[in-house]
Amino acid sequence: ARVSNKVGLESNPQNFLLMHAMGPNVAGVIGSAIAAGVMLKYVLAM
Repeated sequence: ARVSNKVGLESNPQNFLLMHAMGPNVAGVIGSAIAAGVMLKYVLAM
């Protein structure tokens, strides 16, 4: 996210891309947490 923000600022100093780039990162963290919860549910059910 920081890299895309830095590249965007080099292209146009008025750009603010950090929050737009953080969206997919946060979604990935949430998806990983859900997947871990599902895996734990099945492992502990054995």
